[in-house]
Amino acid sequence: MIYATARDWLDAPAKRVLLFGMSGLGKTHVSNILRDSGRWFHYSVDYRIGTRYMGEYIVDNFKREAMRNPFLRELLMSDSIFIGSNITFDNLAPLSTYLGKPGNPERGGLPFTEYMKRQEQHRDAEIASLLDTGRFIDRSADIYGYPHFVCDSGGSICEVVEPDDPEDMVLTALASRALLIWIKGSEAHTAELVRRFDRAPKPMYYQPSFLHDAWATYLAETGLRETEVDPDAFVRWTYARALAHRQPRYAAMAQNWGISLDAEDVAQVRSSDDFAALVARGLEQKRERA
Repeated sequence: MIYATARDWLDAPAKRVLLFGMSGLGKTHVSNILRDSGRWFHYSVDYRIGTRYMGEYIVDNFKREAMRNPFLRELLMSDSIFIGSNITFDNLAPLSTYLGKPGNPERGGLPFTEYMKRQEQHRDAEIASLLDTGRFIDRSADIYGYPHFVCDSGGSICEVVEPDDPEDMVLTALASRALLIWIKGSEAHTAELVRRFDRAPKPMYYQPSFLHDAWATYLAETGLRETEVDPDAFVRWTYARALAHRQPRYAAMAQNWGISLDAEDVAQVRSSDDFAALVARGLEQKRERA
């Protein structure tokens, strides 16, 4: 770790962290607080994915839909209208909508092969965006003069790395430039995340082997054909299993590459000083457990 002790961290003139964990546990909340302090550069991996690496896929999908409408088709073919993605740090809907959900096309579902193709595109984009972190650390200081840096990673970071591999390319690159911090939820948080997802299911990225197994199991248990699957029902069914699948991977990342902070404590952060003190406690606790 780039900060071996709490004192190293508190005395560091340039503090650099990468936050990871399930969506909804406070990564973006803390990142916004740090950014608003005026001294922290906020790098959003999901935003980078949706703009730099998957922007054309997203917009092409919009255009594909527009071409089905005769009115829009004529305007698009004559360059009379512009179709673009308005993705922001706080609104990643263009990205998740493109990823889609497999199942009945009449309910907005994708063929499973197309769904997996888009999943693979996301995997490549996420790895590239994570590896861009070091360059943005340098840019944030060299161009804008920010002394501190926070990388707000996506919930699926654990799906594109091997936390038990000491030579993992992505984790090695990240840990050499920033302190990796797992925002760890409790069982109550997990239950709330499942309830929230059940109300508004959204597409997510998962490891190919996990998805293939989940899809085969779901079809076998329900007796449905691919084109009969309710896309929302499948992603709801998958989500709780995904939480159980991801938890040990997050834990291994924190154990082998960084530290962990409880989501309850992160929720109490109100300033960059609060955050610095909380991280210092996390570093000290890890040192005591070693």
